[in-house]
Amino acid sequence: MCGIAGFLYKDPQRTGPVGKTLVELLGVLGSRGVDGTGVSLYGPSSPGKLVARVCLSGPEGPANQAERVLARVRQIATVVEADLKADSLRLVVAYDGPIARLADTIEGGEQGVDVFSLGRSMEIVKDVGDAARLDEKYGVSTFVGSHGIGHTRLATESRVDIRHCHPFWARPFPDISVVHNGQITNYHKLRRIYEMQGWQFDTENDSEIIALYIAHKLAEGASLEEALRASVNDLDGTFTYLVSTEQGIGYARDFFATKPLVVTETDEFVALSSEEVALCQTFQRHRLNTWEPSAKEVRVWLR
Repeated sequence: MCGIAGFLYKDPQRTGPVGKTLVELLGVLGSRGVDGTGVSLYGPSSPGKLVARVCLSGPEGPANQAERVLARVRQIATVVEADLKADSLRLVVAYDGPIARLADTIEGGEQGVDVFSLGRSMEIVKDVGDAARLDEKYGVSTFVGSHGIGHTRLATESRVDIRHCHPFWARPFPDISVVHNGQITNYHKLRRIYEMQGWQFDTENDSEIIALYIAHKLAEGASLEEALRASVNDLDGTFTYLVSTEQGIGYARDFFATKPLVVTETDEFVALSSEEVALCQTFQRHRLNTWEPSAKEVRVWLR
């Protein structure tokens, strides 16, 4: 079933408790599945710096793995910040080389080292369990930023572990992430095409293909809205998904609108959720005008 959520401040200069807002939305949506919960958070970027979120799940423990990761990274970049919380390492590095090289260097072929996100402003935090557990473990509610998307998962087509939780990063494209409710039936065909082009997949989750699809369209010169519109025809199956970039967020629905989505927009913000009740409970102080997008509908909000 799964639940998806998104939030964006419309003022390009505005930031606020995006992490807290998404945790509250996903807490209500936990009734749709708690096999995993995750968020993709966007904050201010710094010129020449990249932020990486790395999961450390090897048998030796995260502290030992973090030391090896830092040693590898220092060979090609300057480590500005390194913060280890539970099994999540947050790195800020000064680096101007290829994103793929930095991601590969962080992982170093080491078992249990997985880069979940890498970009100028994007940070993906995810884990098995519900939103309350995610917040308690990683402090998601403390994040202040401009926008973000989130997901609570009922596993159907792939295993229950942290790697298969949403959101998915469009590796190696910076700052692009996706959350999805549904099933992409031409996933294997599209995956073979991208693998023949040399692109890497980190999971067997069909939703990961959406992130790469959008990233490729953007790299070819399409706008975010154009990429979403093309996806409605090119992706087979049932889907409602949210995509987020450094500039904003958007959604796309399939031909039959089989997976739910409710939207509200004020002068201050845009919020999206699989269920209206999550919006009403999270924004109790606001008078909300909500609506459900139609089949094949696409919309984008840019800051």
